[in-house]
Amino acid sequence: MLMIRAIIRPEKSDLVLKALFEAGYVAVTKIPVVGRGKQRGIKIGDVTYDELPKELLIIVVKDEDKDFAVSTIIEAARSKPEGAYGDGKIFISPVEEAYTISRGASEL
Repeated sequence: MLMIRAIIRPEKSDLVLKALFEAGYVAVTKIPVVGRGKQRGIKIGDVTYDELPKELLIIVVKDEDKDFAVSTIIEAARSKPEGAYGDGKIFISPVEEAYTISRGASEL
């Protein structure tokens, strides 16, 4: 299994969640976060905004579902067809173990 963490624009959160739900990925964790990417924030006039609001979405998928889940997120999260700086980033990590607390049982 793989954990997919997507950091996206807050205004795209509902669209991405809807796309994931429609694609069959109903279990999602959503966390408001702040940060900046390679562009080092946004400068407007004399003011630099270093910490920009984003949403962190976390899902766990089977290895074979990775490409479909990632493309679903990318298509829903892009701010325009070709994308733009600040649209976000996706990170993928292996999940070695997972447990359901109520049952105390392993999910893998």
